[in-house]
Amino acid sequence: MAERLLFLTGHLAEARLRGVLEQLGRAAGDAASGGEAGFDWQIANMGVKVAALMTEQIILRRLPRPVAADRVVVPGRAGVDPARLAAAFGVPFARGPDEIVDLPRWLGRGGAPPDLSRHDLRIFAEIVDAPLFAPEALRARAVELAAQGADVVDIGCKPGVAFPGLEAAVRLLKAAGLTVSVDSGDPEELRRAALAGADFLLSLTEASLDVAGGTAAVPVLIPATHGDLDSLIRAAAMAAERGLPCLLDPILDPIHFGFTASLGRYAALRAALPQAEILMGTGNLTELTDADSAGVTAMLLGVCSELSIRNVLVVQVSPHTRRTLAEHDAARRLMFAARAAGDLPRGYGAGLLQVHDRAPFVQSPAEIDAEARALRDGNFRIATAADGIHVYSGRMHARGQDAMGFFPALDVGTDGGHAFYLGTELMKAEIAWRLGKRYVQDAPLDWGVAAEPPLRDATRLAAAGHTLRAKEEGRAKEEARAKRDRQAQPGGQDGQDE
Repeated sequence: MAERLLFLTGHLAEARLRGVLEQLGRAAGDAASGGEAGFDWQIANMGVKVAALMTEQIILRRLPRPVAADRVVVPGRAGVDPARLAAAFGVPFARGPDEIVDLPRWLGRGGAPPDLSRHDLRIFAEIVDAPLFAPEALRARAVELAAQGADVVDIGCKPGVAFPGLEAAVRLLKAAGLTVSVDSGDPEELRRAALAGADFLLSLTEASLDVAGGTAAVPVLIPATHGDLDSLIRAAAMAAERGLPCLLDPILDPIHFGFTASLGRYAALRAALPQAEILMGTGNLTELTDADSAGVTAMLLGVCSELSIRNVLVVQVSPHTRRTLAEHDAARRLMFAARAAGDLPRGYGAGLLQVHDRAPFVQSPAEIDAEARALRDGNFRIATAADGIHVYSGRMHARGQDAMGFFPALDVGTDGGHAFYLGTELMKAEIAWRLGKRYVQDAPLDWGVAAEPPLRDATRLAAAGHTLRAKEEGRAKEEARAKRDRQAQPGGQDGQDE
């Protein structure tokens, strides 16, 4: 039988929620069970104006029992704990997306959000110029890379620079619980690293394969001369004869320096050795191309997904690639989910949509107009639509595309805190509208994995903002001062005490 979903909402969002669900499939009780979406649905209005303001107490008080559903979906911004509600009602609760427009993607196939927990690609993250790091700085950097998604931390040696502390560096990172590789063009350095306990050695050839002999280190093999795929295949055969596991790297070249031909070598290597473990170093594209690294990374990991390349070496040095490790982590999960579903890599997460969003506007101009006409209070709402920025309340509705242009219509010239708040929100709205990004009032812009999002406790309602708190604190101080003044007057409390 089709899963029965119950969506909780408020007055303002109910019609929009119903419209989206009607497009996905038929409601529960229709003749054809499940409808086009593969699930049945119902809506329960919790009697609040804004869905995000519903609380656990409201749901506990107003949601009828027993719940006639297999799963209850609460609005993404509602300050509730789904686990506590599930325990109270005996039915699973799930937190839906923040915006109704994202519900189809969140529901995915059969009413389940996409699973991005799985991947099959190992990330090596290189610490470039490792000999120049003090031991504790090296350790701190390695732990940071691991936290960002690295499965293997690569100690990058520097040509022509002695590394007397190499063995100590390997042992230090191993003691921290990390898997360690060492990258050097000097076979002697690689031998020292192997004897110290390194897990992988980058990069050996058919001529230097003996460096890994007698150790547990896995060699990463490259062609004897650049582009010589035959020598790489011979090195793989030598490793197999000796019972050595290995990774093969044909070397990815930068654009205009053999990039297209190097992609062809990866495809040729996979055709020649269908079971080989292959590694691709992506830094020659991400670091050496003046383009946002998220898109470059997505394309390269798409190649890896098609060719079953399960290892990548990532470099994160240039300021414009400072989040490329997180981007690789997001891309490997996206590609795995899409490949497992036999699908295009879209609709499986927005971590790599950093500058532009697929659905930047959650309301149409007509929907904003309707909401503005229904308002009765004087609080300002800010929203964006295809036609620009909207500022509206129960007393006004202004449209524009320039944040500064709204000031005359707001009448907050004598309210510094309110003016500051509106100015920052309107500038954020203008940036979002010009880029085609999602804007949500009182929420930070979502830059995907390009920036760490602010911490948010989704089980609690958002606290009052700085300007509102300052206003309330100022009002409290004024009331306290007035009270003291009254008490100081003859006949006041102070006079009575005297």
